[in-house]
Amino acid sequence: MKVPTVGESITEVTLAQWLKNDGDYVEMDEIVAELESDKATFELPAEKAGILRHIAAEGDTLEIGAVLCKIEDGGKADGGSAPAKEATPAEEATTPAAKEEQSESQDSYAAGTASPAAAKILKEKGIDSTTINGTGKDGRITKDDALKASPAASVKNEPAISTEKAAAPIANASPVSGSRDERHEKMSSLRKTIAKRLVVVKNETAMLTTFNEVDMKPIMDLRSKYKDKFKEKHGVGLGFMSFFTKAVCMALNEWPSVNARIEEDEIVYSNFVDVSIAVSGPKGLVVPVIRNAESLSLQDIEKAVVDLATKARGNKLTIQEMTGGTFTITNGGIFGSMMSTPIINAPQSAILGMHNIIQRPVAINGEVVIRPMMYLALSYDHRIIDGRESVSFLVRVKELLEDPTRLLLDV
Repeated sequence: MKVPTVGESITEVTLAQWLKNDGDYVEMDEIVAELESDKATFELPAEKAGILRHIAAEGDTLEIGAVLCKIEDGGKADGGSAPAKEATPAEEATTPAAKEEQSESQDSYAAGTASPAAAKILKEKGIDSTTINGTGKDGRITKDDALKASPAASVKNEPAISTEKAAAPIANASPVSGSRDERHEKMSSLRKTIAKRLVVVKNETAMLTTFNEVDMKPIMDLRSKYKDKFKEKHGVGLGFMSFFTKAVCMALNEWPSVNARIEEDEIVYSNFVDVSIAVSGPKGLVVPVIRNAESLSLQDIEKAVVDLATKARGNKLTIQEMTGGTFTITNGGIFGSMMSTPIINAPQSAILGMHNIIQRPVAINGEVVIRPMMYLALSYDHRIIDGRESVSFLVRVKELLEDPTRLLLDV
């Protein structure tokens, strides 16, 4: 079985994990492994029934078309492994001396052969692979063996150190209490891509952030009054995201440069709004897209958000569902963030950050009252969006949220 083609721009993947062990019997189309690209995670189904034999190891980076594993005929349909191979007469006639020599050869193999992922980890730790006994097939050093290995255990072939030289630093060292273990973990393709893109955005855009605050009481009152009827009729809860998405779409219609992007020496303006919703998944932050959000109702937006968030948490998002987007909304408030400066989701030119809702004293009509307040942050690329446009856009969002009837009347 070879690494399948998973997307036009994807040339390599990482073997994230084997879901079936080497030697397991697998059925046709049974998921045997997870592959991870720089954009998403993919499942690898068995191409036929039989005994699975691993060729690549977890953590290996493989090009499209590279061999991952093979499936041999035979095995038990009940999920058992293949029966043990019977010894041939020639093997039975092997002399004790030959067996001893074979055992020594296997021990030598066990104490030094590491998978690519394990070898890299051991190198980072400064551990000689010949000092480690592997637990994998034929004594192969696995990634787990490498993670568990400690430099203290690697003493083979080390030059002797005199007692006098060794005693001096030990005597001067201050006592340390508690564990000081470290864990090395290879960056996933997705995490590496996120890291690269964030650095590119910081280095190649003129990013600024403007702030404002919103009195959330009108929306909270509206939700409290109609949330039960809304869910009963539409089968989905009435959350904040639909209000913010509708407000953003209306504000972008008035300030189109916030919805634009730069391509080489041109500015591309979109007459539609594809809203990217930042969602925290098991393997990192992903931004699935709600297409043509400007034409959707509150219930349609809520259904889309629930569907995309569920797929994100289950690593089921497709590349198409994460590609594109003209504007991004991220909600750090669900994690307790009070204020942040979100980074633009390139090639977009702006991103709106929502934060947690805090009861704070504010002045309304000359009186101090307690209101549920939320800080908003709009990060934008100053190369394409001027200060007047960014501030005016955020003020318009604030006005629409503090008077949600405007969202329905489009005023």
